[in-house]
Amino acid sequence: MTDFQRPWHKYYPPEVPVEMEYDQRPLQDYLRDTAQAYGGKKALYFMGKELSYKEVYDQSLAVASYLQQLGVEKGDRVSIMLPNCPQSVVAYYGVLLAGGIVVQTNPLYMERELEYQMKDSGAKVIICLDILYPKAANVKPETDLEHIIVTGIKDYLPFPKNKIYPFIQKRQYQVLVKPEQSTDTHLWTHLLKESTREVKPVDVDPLEDLALLQYTGGTTGFPKGVMLTHYNLIVNTQMAKKWLYKCRDGEERVLAILPFFHVYGMTSVMNLSVMMGNKMILMPKFDAEAVLKVIEKQRPTLFPGAPTIYIALLNHPNLKKYDLSSIEACISGSAPLPVEVQEQFEKITGGRLVEGYGLTETSPTTHSNLIWGHRISGSIGIPWPDTDSKIFRMDADEEADYGEIGEIVVKGPQVMKGYWNRPEETAQVLSEDGWFRTGDMGYMNEDGYFYIVDRKKDMIIAGGYNIYPREVEEVLYEHSEVQEAVVVGVPDPYRGETVKAFIVRKQDSDITEDELNEFCRKHMAAFKVPRLYEFRDELPKTAVGKILRRQLVEEEKAKYEESESIQ
Repeated sequence: MTDFQRPWHKYYPPEVPVEMEYDQRPLQDYLRDTAQAYGGKKALYFMGKELSYKEVYDQSLAVASYLQQLGVEKGDRVSIMLPNCPQSVVAYYGVLLAGGIVVQTNPLYMERELEYQMKDSGAKVIICLDILYPKAANVKPETDLEHIIVTGIKDYLPFPKNKIYPFIQKRQYQVLVKPEQSTDTHLWTHLLKESTREVKPVDVDPLEDLALLQYTGGTTGFPKGVMLTHYNLIVNTQMAKKWLYKCRDGEERVLAILPFFHVYGMTSVMNLSVMMGNKMILMPKFDAEAVLKVIEKQRPTLFPGAPTIYIALLNHPNLKKYDLSSIEACISGSAPLPVEVQEQFEKITGGRLVEGYGLTETSPTTHSNLIWGHRISGSIGIPWPDTDSKIFRMDADEEADYGEIGEIVVKGPQVMKGYWNRPEETAQVLSEDGWFRTGDMGYMNEDGYFYIVDRKKDMIIAGGYNIYPREVEEVLYEHSEVQEAVVVGVPDPYRGETVKAFIVRKQDSDITEDELNEFCRKHMAAFKVPRLYEFRDELPKTAVGKILRRQLVEEEKAKYEESESIQ
């Protein structure tokens, strides 16, 4: 192709404009506006407890006021290390109201991962669950953290669940943590009770000021903080609202399984719900039976998710016992959506399930199939409004022909400002004229529908989680009996990919898979721990000694395909 073309525009329904006008104001303003418009409407449902938008806004003001009293000023980073619970929503908007920058932190992180993120972000305060308090307290001396705000699931449970839950928690996690209010440790319940709700105004430039540091990773390095402005997040949320043009303000109920500490859940569930006045049905972790029960009882209309979630529900033995007919629309992300899963889920629910695509660096969505229009199964769809996309030829800044495989590049108002304190790495992926190199390989057909053919070179996507091999390898290399280690993603019919480690033992070592597994579980989040190990005498290498990771990947892929053909 010579002149840049946008063939996808011809498929846009009349309700979806190709260009939009976007609000230029702070993201937190939407919570205020929704609290005024739908103050008495239920904003959150959580394990039997409900909060109205008026209550969520009031508690967010309490958090903001308290943070300012602790010394949080404009631009200070505040970490939120919470699963999907009322506190995760209240804390998010409270940080923004105080003028801070949210640093979303995975609650599954181990101490070394938490310490790295706190050091890199320079977070001043962390808000975490009580069971995570020991981790936060242990890393605090090594970081810039000054204050820890502690909350618990029980803080929002109705009676008698709030009395019973601590015993369940102790049995489940073998820990009972009882932090006390002090000069640097603050209890959530104390915060809500003692906060004045008086928030000093903060002057925010939506186009320039950051709302979020969302950590991603690199295939050759440690996680990077993606700088997303208020405007980045607002435009992607407004795009999502237009894409879901049949949805009604103040009427929808959204199943919130996607974690808010992931940018997909944050935008497609939390920010979109606040913008529209939707009710969020919060689930702190995925359990198929619990999800089916909640769908039947709470009747969600929107269900953003990932393929593994839909697959787990479809394969649940009690699926037919539950009524899922309330679901009207789902956008699936994080991994390819199998056609048979799409068809089965639509048949059972009567709703629409389509595949989309995006990255942390793009707030996140750039492409999606139309929910109520032309779609192509197996495709990631077409670019969203005001979003351009191309295929660049390998190692070149020239556009590929239709059907030619190359690197997907995107440009739009949802593209990040850059990587936190990493100008060189920012320049490698973001051109001066705004084109972002995704690192994903794909092609576009003549109608403007895009297809992914390969993922980022080394990144592993297992069960919707992004796993970066070097992080896992660094842990393995710390073991005294490991001489060499390389980690790859291998095909897995359920998780998409699973983590496999190839190990060369040190001489005279008899280290076992179980011992390595135990070691890894002590030093990193469970979803990163290898599920498979293979011990070898040597690993394939180049002439200069670089391990040939791709060769191992191809070997595993060939073995998997052979086993599939035999079956």
